[in-house]
Amino acid sequence: MRLEKKATVASSSVAALLVLIKLTIGVLSGSIAVLASAIDSLLDLTVSMFNYFALHNSEKDPDEQFHFGRSKLEPLAAVIEGTIISLSALFILYEAIAKIIHSEPMRYMGESIMVMLISLVITGALVYFLSYVAKKTNNMVIRADALHYKTDLFSNGAVLVALVAVHYSGIELIDPILGIAIAIYMIYSAVPIVKEGVLMLLDVSLPKEDVDKIKAIIEAEPEITSYHYLRTRISGSHIFISVHIVFNVSISLYDAHVIADRVELKIKDLFDEDKKVHILIHMDPYDDKDINEEEEEW
Repeated sequence: MRLEKKATVASSSVAALLVLIKLTIGVLSGSIAVLASAIDSLLDLTVSMFNYFALHNSEKDPDEQFHFGRSKLEPLAAVIEGTIISLSALFILYEAIAKIIHSEPMRYMGESIMVMLISLVITGALVYFLSYVAKKTNNMVIRADALHYKTDLFSNGAVLVALVAVHYSGIELIDPILGIAIAIYMIYSAVPIVKEGVLMLLDVSLPKEDVDKIKAIIEAEPEITSYHYLRTRISGSHIFISVHIVFNVSISLYDAHVIADRVELKIKDLFDEDKKVHILIHMDPYDDKDINEEEEEW
């Protein structure tokens, strides 16, 4: 099993455990902060299971139906995860405001504090593991999952502090106010996840610094007189690059092919081994850029 899949199995198992204990105490105690955390863990479970599905299917080889594979399942999973985080935040916000308007006394404070303390420790261990996997694989889905559980770590810590404060001060308004703060923070953390996923679904190009490195490799070949139509896009862990390179008309096809292969290998070396780089090089005996542009206009 790939390391990324092991990470999603671990996050799903942890989320299932946290849902069970948080939801029980959240309902019994009446704490909005604990209930909000339980709902967030329930959504974590759903997202982690979907992430496993996305990773499992995104690594499948191309077939007759999907000629370029299913790599876009990774950014799709990230967009869904960010959207779910945002929707759960809005629900928490609603519950917190409702509690401010219709205040009810909290119960089982000792149990609630213990549950959040256990949750904090378990989530901290999971964040450490997911961060390790994300750094090692640079997988977008795992990075999103690591960021998601990192926000959970902060919110669990905040809930724990709030419960202790309510327990010793008796000011129950702290609980819904903290729920509002958690909801705002969740939305804030979801925005970059959704943005990155949407950009990949829209075939965003490589960063300018990577494109400049590709240009430098092509321009370093003395036999290449010019190039055009350099296009790049990112799709999950896959990178697609296409370019037209122009040779002198007198060069042999063999020599042109050797040079194109050399350029392709140098470009692939720019990226980490976990990235699947697909390069399409079109060899021209003369610069046909203007002719092609005229045909496109028609």
